Amino acid sequence: MTDDLILPPRCEHDEAIYFLRKLRERGIVIGTDEAGRGALAGPVVASAVYLTQEQEEELCAMGLRDSKRVTPMRREKLFEAMKDMNVIYRASMVSAEDVDAENVLNASLRAMRESVLKVAKLTGGVECVVVDGDERINSLDIPQWVLVKADDLIPCVSAASIVAKVLRDRLMMILAKRYPNYGLETNKGYPTPHHMEAVKRQGLSRIHRETFCRKILSNGKEENFNAVNQR
Repeated sequence: MTDDLILPPRCEHDEAIYFLRKLRERGIVIGTDEAGRGALAGPVVASAVYLTQEQEEELCAMGLRDSKRVTPMRREKLFEAMKDMNVIYRASMVSAEDVDAENVLNASLRAMRESVLKVAKLTGGVECVVVDGDERINSLDIPQWVLVKADDLIPCVSAASIVAKVLRDRLMMILAKRYPNYGLETNKGYPTPHHMEAVKRQGLSRIHRETFCRKILSNGKEENFNAVNQR
């Protein structure tokens, strides 16, 4: 187990790889991350990933990094490569309605927990899950290494960030056709000027997070708060 290892909450690349190697000597290491936490619309999507050493080396050679540091085209290529390699991954999502009900942090951690448990069932023998950020996952009976910027330091977490981002972006492209006029196909639900102006102009759709949009709607447009839901 990891009890005798003091895993730092922040570290540089070489130190992160050192601890990853130590953990791998003891068992399987899973990485988890989420996408969509800061969006006005759409779900939070989380993913968990297990990489073999060979898969990790091949993906890193392809430019595997935190999803925010690679282009959409590169993310898609990395995701398709993972599927071709039979990388073990699973994803979970929490709806905008549930984000409003339980707050986005709890929703994100729940989605991460569900993803990790799905992967752990497939792999068995999990020594540690590396969690991107600074919050532990509640009610998870697996040792955790909570690491800030893990998505750019630990390859399996980088892979999880890619999976979560690609799956969420694909879903938002589908939702953009169902809920036009918000520009979801280009902003993916994030608070761009165009998206915020659309919210002010026509109110919220069923996939908008009310708690995220209240400040936008408070500028004299409260009457449109549920306008799209009533159509």
